[in-house]
Amino acid sequence: MNTETVPDRQRNHWWVVVAAGLAVFMASVDMSIVNIALPAIERDFTVPTSMTEWVVLAYLLPLAGLALPSGRWLDSVGQRQALVLSLTGFAIASVAAGLAPSLAVLIGARLGQGAFGALLFALVPALATTAVRPQARGRAMGMITTLGPLGLISGPAVGGLVVEALGWPWIFFVNVPVSALILAIGLRALPAGPRLQLPDRAWLTEAAVLSTAVTAVLVALSFAASEGPAWLTLALVAVPLLLIWLRLPASGAVRDLFRSPGEVGPHIALAAAATAIGTVFFITPFFMQRELGEPISTVGIAILVFPVGMALMGPLGGFLGDWWGPRKTALLGAGLFTMGLALLVPLQDSWNPPDLAWRLFLAGCGNGLFNAPNMAVAMSNAPHRLLATAGASTSLARTVGFALGPALATLAWSISAYEAEGMRAAMAMATAFSACSVAVLVAHRVNRQQASDAAEGQRIHHGSGAARIGRR
Repeated sequence: MNTETVPDRQRNHWWVVVAAGLAVFMASVDMSIVNIALPAIERDFTVPTSMTEWVVLAYLLPLAGLALPSGRWLDSVGQRQALVLSLTGFAIASVAAGLAPSLAVLIGARLGQGAFGALLFALVPALATTAVRPQARGRAMGMITTLGPLGLISGPAVGGLVVEALGWPWIFFVNVPVSALILAIGLRALPAGPRLQLPDRAWLTEAAVLSTAVTAVLVALSFAASEGPAWLTLALVAVPLLLIWLRLPASGAVRDLFRSPGEVGPHIALAAAATAIGTVFFITPFFMQRELGEPISTVGIAILVFPVGMALMGPLGGFLGDWWGPRKTALLGAGLFTMGLALLVPLQDSWNPPDLAWRLFLAGCGNGLFNAPNMAVAMSNAPHRLLATAGASTSLARTVGFALGPALATLAWSISAYEAEGMRAAMAMATAFSACSVAVLVAHRVNRQQASDAAEGQRIHHGSGAARIGRR
C-alpha cells in the first residue's frame, strides 16, 4: 500500500486500529445477520424459500470473488481514499437494501454490499499493520481477529433483536451510523494520500474470472448442503478458470506474496481453522435440537459461549504474541482449539447443555489465542508493497473455510442417512481440520528452525575460513 498514507510509525495509532476493528465487525455481522431475517423477507416479498437463499449468497459471492483483485488494487492507492470509498459504498448499498421494494432489488443491493465489503476486508489488516509499531502488531491483530469472527457468530443474535424490535430493514440501516463513525475516525487519523485511481482493464478481467470461479464453488457448496452431494461437481467449473487466472499478469502479486518465506503456512492454518468452525456451528444446533430436544433459546445460549471464549482470549493472544512470540502462541491456541473439538466428537445423547457449553468454551478460547498471532505472522511476513494483498488473501481463506465447513458437514451427515453417527463423523472431520492447522504450524516452525540453523552453520563456516586466511 502506498507508503505516503502510512501514519508516523514512531508511535502507535490505536484509534486507527479501533476504526479497523469496527469496520471488520460490521462487515462480518452482515455475513450472518440476514439469516435470522429470511422468514420475514420471504413473507413480505411473497417469494419461495429457495429464492431467499440468494440474499445470503449475493453478499458472499463478491466478498470472495473480489477479495484478491481488491487487495491488488488497494496496494496501489492511499489508505484514506480507500477507506472513504469502501465505507461510503457500503453505507449506500445498505440503505438500498433496507429500502428494497422487491427481492431482486434486495439481491442487487447485497451484491453491492459484498463488493464494498471485499474492499473493507482487504483494507483492514493493512490499516492495523501500518498503524502500530511491529512490537504492538500482535495486540492490534488481536482486536481485529477477535471482532471479525465475533461479528460473524453474533450476527443472528443481534439480528433477532433488531428484527423483532424494528423490522428487517433495520439490520441494514444500522450500518449507516457505524460507517459514519469509522469514517470520522479515519479522516481524522489518516493523512491524505494520492488521488484515487480507478481499476484498469486487467483488474476487471481478473475480477470477472475469479468471481465466476467463486460463484461456481459457492453455489455448488450451497446446493450440496440442501439438495445433495451431486451438486459438488459444479465446483469443477472453477478449475479451468483458476488456471486461466494463474496465466494472467494480474495474478503476479498473489504469486509474489506466496513466494515470500513463511506466508503459505498461516494461510493454510487459517483456512483449516475456519472450516472447522463452520462445521461445528452447522452441526451443533441440529444435535442439540434433534438429539437432546433442547429449545432454540437454549441452543443459542450454549453456542454463544464459543465467541465469549474468543472474545476473552483474543486480546490475550495478541499480547502473548508480542511478548512470547506469535508462532508459539498460534501453535498453543491451535492445540487448545483442537483439544476442545476432540472433546466434542462423542456427542453423547446423555449430555446436557453445560456438557456442550464448556467444550465449546474451551474451543473458543483456543481459537481466540490462535487468530491474532497467526494473522500477525501472515502480515509481518508479507512485503510492505503487498500488505493489502495479504489482507485480501487471508480474508478469502477465512471466507472459503466458513462456506466449506457446512457443505462438508452435510456430506458427512448425509452418508449416515442424517443419523447421530453422521453428526459425530462431521465433528471428527472438524477436529481433523483443526489438527491440520497444528501440523502446518509445527512444520512451518521446524522449517524455519532448520533454515536458521543452516544459515548459522554457513556463517560459522565462512567465519572460520576467513580466520584461516587471516592467519596465513
